[in-house]
Amino acid sequence: MKVLPRVLLMGLMLAPLSAWSKDDPEVTTLYDRLSALQANPQTADVARYERLQAQQAIASFADAKRRDRDELRFLADRRVEIAETAARTAVARQQLDQVEGTRSELLIEASRREADRARQEAERLRTQSQMQAEEAEQLRQQAEADLLARQDAEQALSSVASKQTAKLSAAQQRAAQLAHEEAELTSGTKLPPSKFEARGEVFAVPGSAFDGNKPALSDEGTQQAKALADYLQIGKKGRVDLVGYGADAASAQKRAQALKDALTAAGVSAERLQVSAGKRAVSKARAVDVTVLP
Repeated sequence: MKVLPRVLLMGLMLAPLSAWSKDDPEVTTLYDRLSALQANPQTADVARYERLQAQQAIASFADAKRRDRDELRFLADRRVEIAETAARTAVARQQLDQVEGTRSELLIEASRREADRARQEAERLRTQSQMQAEEAEQLRQQAEADLLARQDAEQALSSVASKQTAKLSAAQQRAAQLAHEEAELTSGTKLPPSKFEARGEVFAVPGSAFDGNKPALSDEGTQQAKALADYLQIGKKGRVDLVGYGADAASAQKRAQALKDALTAAGVSAERLQVSAGKRAVSKARAVDVTVLP
């Protein structure tokens, strides 16, 4: 069967039932089913081709001879059923498309809202990060200011401490000088030469303070021991280290011990005096070092 032109197709779909039969109830039933599709707003514009085929099948059934009616009735019924199924399918497809459209719109709206939330969260985090950065910068500047203030304070304290140390050292040396003068006046003998070091004041007892290579003190050494004893009792009352020197440790120890005995005999407490042997040879300028600790 050839496909009819569009104008003819529309005409046939609107043709009245009387064009084929007026009194056949079977034809009327089939046509009513087909008309229901046309009358329904949801199916009026769908399954046009299937409805046309059904209408043609109904028309053939309406005009059929008795021997062909059963076959053409079955064909017309199937064509109407196909048209109904196609119409329902088309309506379902339209509804599905609507649902898909609605779903897409919902997804787009959800994505938009999620993007808005993400932007808001990003802005919140950016603001928070900026605030933290500003706070960190303020803390850094404050730390730098505190560091500079501490450095200035330390420098000031160091300067004051240095000045105080210098004054104290000068005062100590002045007191030691006065003690030197008093001891020398009292003993009538010059003290051995001395200098101030980190550990304290160090007197260098010369080699002439001993009787040649012997560890015993000479007359000069005895007088210097008397002057040292007077100085130690006038000045500081701390410990005194006596380090002897000689060709060997035994002779060096004996020189230091001989000087300790003389100082003790002159009134210095033996508990203040510590004797040891040095590792250098005796010289003209140094036989025993006497270190007066602070």
